[in-house]
Amino acid sequence: MGKVAYGFTASLDGFIAGPGHDMSFLSDTPAAPGGAESAAERQAADEAELAGLAAAVGVIISGRRGYDAAREQAGERDELTAEAYGGAWSGTEIILTHRPEELAADPSVIALDLDVREVISRAREIAGPLDVQIISADIARQALEHDLVDELQVWTVPIFLGDGVRIFDVPGGRRVRWEAAGTIGTDPENCGRLYRPRRR
Repeated sequence: MGKVAYGFTASLDGFIAGPGHDMSFLSDTPAAPGGAESAAERQAADEAELAGLAAAVGVIISGRRGYDAAREQAGERDELTAEAYGGAWSGTEIILTHRPEELAADPSVIALDLDVREVISRAREIAGPLDVQIISADIARQALEHDLVDELQVWTVPIFLGDGVRIFDVPGGRRVRWEAAGTIGTDPENCGRLYRPRRR
């Protein structure tokens, strides 16, 4: 059975999306040094890395606000921000919502109104040996309350957004301790970082 991961790309000031779930900051990555050939090589390497990451994921769990924003911004988002893993992923997407009937006409998703524990259990069954990826900050927060997250996968973009959707937002505060568990990728400028929770 695969792991349950909370994976995201964040701004340096801790946001995974801008106001209104704006994802345009994801395209704000450093330019490849060395001209067009280096840029083309880097793009090919990035696409291969994305494909490798996507292949490990069987189910993505999303929230309703992110789903709605993606539909509303479809004409504005580029290839990188329009689809999971820049379009390299194919699998089952579960939308956690209190109004699943409103998404019944969308065959690309499974809409569920369940407790986060039930949703993750269902997602694990569907994913089989592959991973379950949470891409919603609110769902990740709920999953962390029940110690259901096995891994944190973090990439950063060198930008301050100032406002938007925080990585982890708990009014009144709650500490979740993590320990470093390695890196993802080979490019030191764009590699991700892995963390595992220190279980209670």
